[in-house]
Amino acid sequence: MTTTAITARSAEHAPARVWTIDEIRGLGTTVNVATAGAILGIGRSKSYELAKNGEFPVRVLRIGRRYLVPTLPILALLGID
Repeated sequence: MTTTAITARSAEHAPARVWTIDEIRGLGTTVNVATAGAILGIGRSKSYELAKNGEFPVRVLRIGRRYLVPTLPILALLGID
């Protein structure tokens, strides 16, 4: 039982994924808000909150119930051509 608790805790504190430029470019023209937030270092819940309030750092497209973020503005925000 102790082993399970340690494993769960270490998974919670795992370092955030580091996205490379090539990985971001390979995602396609749009990504979901959670992925865009991860690229920018924003958590999933906060990303959706910012998108809902119109405060996400780049343009967000609302299509039905989905939020989509174009990848080009993410690259531009990061200073990548």
